[in-house]
Amino acid sequence: MSHSSVIGGAALVVGPLVWLAGLTTRHLAVTAATFTPAQAARLAGAEFDGPKELAAYAQHPDLVTAGYALFAAGAVVLCLALVTLARVAAARSPRLALAGGALVVVSLFARLYWAGVDHTAFQLVDRVGVDQATRIVMDIYPQISYGPWRLPVTAAFGWYLGVPLLGAAAFRAGTFGLIRLVLFLASATLWSGVLKASTWDGVASSALLCLALVPLGAGLLRGRTAPPLRSSVGLWTAWRHR
Repeated sequence: MSHSSVIGGAALVVGPLVWLAGLTTRHLAVTAATFTPAQAARLAGAEFDGPKELAAYAQHPDLVTAGYALFAAGAVVLCLALVTLARVAAARSPRLALAGGALVVVSLFARLYWAGVDHTAFQLVDRVGVDQATRIVMDIYPQISYGPWRLPVTAAFGWYLGVPLLGAAAFRAGTFGLIRLVLFLASATLWSGVLKASTWDGVASSALLCLALVPLGAGLLRGRTAPPLRSSVGLWTAWRHR
């Protein structure tokens, strides 16, 4: 078994599971927070999720930090996982695999930018208190959400375009059957942005992503090897001559 197959297979197993753990922990952290009726009404009337996320952090900083950290770690490992999926699918569908793989990886970079913004917002809570931190963050929320030159928010759209393209490539290559394709496509519904609430539909979409990718990773680890890493260099050539 090649080293690339071991790394890729492990990423396909670990990445979705860590992503799911992060979303689940984030959801549980917010539901564990207790608010007075007045606070609950104020938070429910907020336009964005940020105030509630910051309020939850003020009560359960370790749990919220763990959830956001796991989610960011999942994004990093998913980069490797989805590159591996693209390599496998490229054997039969190089154009779709290359386009879809590139788009989803770029979109995951945007999630890491937002992870930095989230962490900065939580640090403000520690420094100046939840009320002042909430005012500061929400006053500049559009600017920090879009990012410099709107690069992060633009890159994030790659997830919603890339998942269907990569799923189609995997289906054409026989890597995904119809059911696994549907499970994979469900992950394209996941929200993106700064201080977003993790709801049960987001947790469910990440669980479906696990069902789509973990068996593939387990298969690679059992010796059903992916194309060698050097074959990825030929993707562009295959694209041009197909």
